[in-house]
Amino acid sequence: MESVIDIRGLSLAFERDGHRTLVLDSLDLSIARGAFIGIVGASGVGKSTLLRVLIGLAKASAGEVTLSMHSGKRQPLALVFQDARLLPWRRVVDNVSFGLEGGGLSRAERRAKALDALGIVGLVDLADRWPHQLSGGQRQRVALARALAVEPEVLLMDEPFSALDAITREGLQDELVRIWRLTGKTILFVTHDIEEAIYLADRVVVLAGAPGRLAADHRIDTPRPRTRSTEASADVVASVRRHLGAEKLIDGAAI
Repeated sequence: MESVIDIRGLSLAFERDGHRTLVLDSLDLSIARGAFIGIVGASGVGKSTLLRVLIGLAKASAGEVTLSMHSGKRQPLALVFQDARLLPWRRVVDNVSFGLEGGGLSRAERRAKALDALGIVGLVDLADRWPHQLSGGQRQRVALARALAVEPEVLLMDEPFSALDAITREGLQDELVRIWRLTGKTILFVTHDIEEAIYLADRVVVLAGAPGRLAADHRIDTPRPRTRSTEASADVVASVRRHLGAEKLIDGAAI
């Protein structure tokens, strides 16, 4: 399949107080267009750092990242954070249109695109509410709509559901799969929950070690729609446990 992201020999180190800390080391990874990739690993292994390198918020120390985008007019990538990061002084629709400002669109055009994105996440009826009037799950939907509004080819998602209660989280997982199938976006989804990765993704990448390296790369062939049982992917769970020192990875436990 055609690759949309190719990572070759990627390393990243931080310098602080004269000390150099290598966070990612010699990472090679190819992402197919339209793929749903789950990225798991222990805290501090460099999962979030990898996303920040891809979107340009951090600079690699070595290696290269090649993006192969279909349209030069689109914003290639958009990042959804763990917290929604909505601007409290802007209504929902204006939060969603924020990333469109400065792009030459009129206010009416920005609003129309924002409403389209809110329609995708099922929140168009809440367009004129304020962020404080939303639930946690609704705020994350708005954050996702804000990312979709700029029409990226790749969605980077940094543990976007980890702070939500179990029922809300499961609902948003299903919503994300629906949106992925609707839009055909490529998704890189960082999570600390192996069950979540297996339920969502078609491929689970494991980062492990200090510095972080690619430890395992598993295809998830379970047909969709899926159940939330890991029985069908017991071999994947066992592999991830081996690579991460047999830490608890099931029932939502952090790794």
